[in-house]
Amino acid sequence: SGTDEHGLKIQQAAAAAGTSPAELCERVSGLFRQALSRAGVAYTDFTRTSEPRHQRSVRHFWGALRDGGALYKGSYEGWYCTPEESFLPESQLAERTDAQGRPCKVSLETGHEVHWTKEENYMFRLSAFRDPLQNWLRDNPRAIFPDTFYQCVLHWLDEDLPDLSVSRERSRLQWGIPVPGDPTQTIYVWVDALVNYLSVVGYPESHSTWWPAVHHIVGKDILKFHALYWPALLLAAGLEPPERILVHSHWTVRGQKMSKSLGNVVDPSICMGQYSVDGFRYFLLRQGVPERDCDYYDEKVVKLVNSELADALGGLLNRSTAPSINPSNTYPRFSELCFPKVLDFREAKGTGRACAEDYELVAAVASLPAQVDTYFERFQIYKALECIAQCVRQTNGFFQRHRPWKLERRDAVEQLWLNTILHVTLECLRVYGTLLQPVVPHTADQLLSRLAVGPGERDLSGLTFLARYDGKPCPFEGRQLGPHTGILFHRLDKSEAMKKRKQEA
Repeated sequence: SGTDEHGLKIQQAAAAAGTSPAELCERVSGLFRQALSRAGVAYTDFTRTSEPRHQRSVRHFWGALRDGGALYKGSYEGWYCTPEESFLPESQLAERTDAQGRPCKVSLETGHEVHWTKEENYMFRLSAFRDPLQNWLRDNPRAIFPDTFYQCVLHWLDEDLPDLSVSRERSRLQWGIPVPGDPTQTIYVWVDALVNYLSVVGYPESHSTWWPAVHHIVGKDILKFHALYWPALLLAAGLEPPERILVHSHWTVRGQKMSKSLGNVVDPSICMGQYSVDGFRYFLLRQGVPERDCDYYDEKVVKLVNSELADALGGLLNRSTAPSINPSNTYPRFSELCFPKVLDFREAKGTGRACAEDYELVAAVASLPAQVDTYFERFQIYKALECIAQCVRQTNGFFQRHRPWKLERRDAVEQLWLNTILHVTLECLRVYGTLLQPVVPHTADQLLSRLAVGPGERDLSGLTFLARYDGKPCPFEGRQLGPHTGILFHRLDKSEAMKKRKQEA
């Protein structure tokens, strides 16, 4: 992760705040670090484009473009949008009036005002890379995901592909990296920023350890920069495009785009205070669909988190570990007599206490880790969580169906069945806790600790479910459970959440 720190908008924002660009970036990058830390988001590196190591990589990359004949000096003019740091064609503009009632042009996508700009800059021969880019995409149909965005880039390649301005006059933009050998020009902020993907892996000396087996995760609003300009620049510099570009859509608020002017911007720090870090992470990853914009409103968060984390998952853990039902506070033993292994559960009648739905549950949970792994690899986290939520509902149905609290513990046969019900339930919970670690780390840790699953037993690669059903030993069987840590996830109160949000806002 990191911060893209150069450009005209940073220079102007610093001037308006009465500080230097460097001081402004130091403060703002610190806020991003704090936000990531609070949200429980880990990163291997936090890149700042104002760092010397990055500037060195950018200068080398520019030299590779120049030496490969991809750059030339030419006059450029067009509508420039400072907040987006890009030139926009007429087709992406609309006529509006500014605050003083004067006519002006704005970006159709963002509503930001644009200004006519004419400069002598270095130009990149983007037009020369139409065929190489089309070949790359046709040879790699999974290079851009979801497919909607892949098709979008193919469509762009069929349209006009004008050469790209890749520098700005130094007199207008001082806050940036000077063009090597030409102090009158500053490297265009997007070229500078995109090279961070190389500088972070040691370009130009040691990047080949990683490159090009990398995945970029980007918002749909910057798709053109990442899926058109960036691969072309890489090819021009003698490098391959990234292996995959994963694209996500945006969040709207009650059907409207987030906007400061509308006053509907959702502050993640306030949301983490209202719904907890895990609650907010779970909602975003469960409801966030990469293919299309998703709608946010507070009531939806409360309903989803209460239903799936507090009631379904938390309730199941509390019921299956309650002293009244498991007074020894142990991981109970599984009985093959009560739950015999069968090849076809439809033929299991009369051979044990388990019914067809119980065998369906076992089959569903046994296949769950591979399913979740596949969806995570496909960048479809919401589908992985949907599968987990479905299995949690099935497990609650299993527990409710057999009513273990009504079994007579003094009867040895009934005790065997009670232990088996609890064993199956705890095994299901152990799988869910393991799979949910990347999504709700604190809640997953609390759940696994309650089940006495040690730090070295929480890996996806070694995750086995219901070993005794397959006639293998279960390392958890008979183990003392961890201490009761209270409610796994507290239910959110809608009115209190709304009140707290208003107060914090």
